[in-house]
Amino acid sequence: MLLVLLLAAAIWFGGGWMGAPREARATFLGLIYVAVLGIQVAFPETNPLRIATGGSAAPWLILGGFGLLFFGYRAVLRNLRARVTGPAAGVPETPQSDAFSDTELNRYARHIVLREVGGAGQRALKNAKVLVVGAGGLGAPALQYLAAAGVGTIGVIDDDKVENANLQRQVIHTDDDIGTPKVFSAQRHMQAQNPYVTVRPYNRRLTDDIAADLVADYDLVLDGSDNFETRYLVNDACIAAGKPLISGALSQWEGQMSVFDPTQGAPCYRCVFPQAPAAHLAPSCAEAGVIGPLPGVVGAMMAVEAIKLSTGAGAVARGQMLIYDALYGENRSIQISRRADCAACGHITTAD
Repeated sequence: MLLVLLLAAAIWFGGGWMGAPREARATFLGLIYVAVLGIQVAFPETNPLRIATGGSAAPWLILGGFGLLFFGYRAVLRNLRARVTGPAAGVPETPQSDAFSDTELNRYARHIVLREVGGAGQRALKNAKVLVVGAGGLGAPALQYLAAAGVGTIGVIDDDKVENANLQRQVIHTDDDIGTPKVFSAQRHMQAQNPYVTVRPYNRRLTDDIAADLVADYDLVLDGSDNFETRYLVNDACIAAGKPLISGALSQWEGQMSVFDPTQGAPCYRCVFPQAPAAHLAPSCAEAGVIGPLPGVVGAMMAVEAIKLSTGAGAVARGQMLIYDALYGENRSIQISRRADCAACGHITTAD
């Protein structure tokens, strides 16, 4: 048995010294282990080869059990580390550079020729950090367009997994992604679309204990969540950090979107919705239904506002509630104002 262990050590460490891949060395050791077990089971007790390899299968089975426990423990640690720190295991963040490569210049050419964006605006996008709350109906198209547009760092937080019922509208995910955490599915497809952006996935629910620190690390936030508890939490965190909030909502055939930014004189989310409506007045998409392309329309509008905020182009939809009625093909814009008695933002002094 000692000879087999010495051989295994020589293969592992010697192979590493010679530059052999870890996977190849592990596979070879696995084949040796299976062969030794086969010898212990198939050969008679007096066989010299069986005696030379330990004489019994028991110690090898015990060794294999410890090996499974060790590698299982390491796999659990990697999974936990990925959930807490962000990037999926094996998918490193793409390093950012201030300079544009020729490929990037060609990729973003249609932005750069726009007078309102230009090279300076595209560089601002490259340096921008945008957080998206939710990788579902609204988050899916927003994430796709932010990545395609070249936003340098994109965070996405969600604790859900991809389900079959999502695929009718959440087009960033595919059938092969069913059962995968949405943030890791979104990360994979975003970086396949544009390897020049960094995606930070947070596979967890946004909670009070992390919201403030997380939002403070980004320039602006897109909220595509589907419940009022999270919307209020995101709103309050953005107010505390002084960050603009682009918020969208959907119901059946209608979507709405606005930019909440009290530091620039616009209302916050609580100014417009000071308290959550009764559950029967705001049913979820699962209860009321939603037409498939609608999240794409509203999510793309949110991405446009994020690009305008990052580049300084055009007029941002502050103080406006943009409403799109897909059933009748109507667009409306409602003026909304800050409330002086708002419990969330009433204390904020408007920037000059």
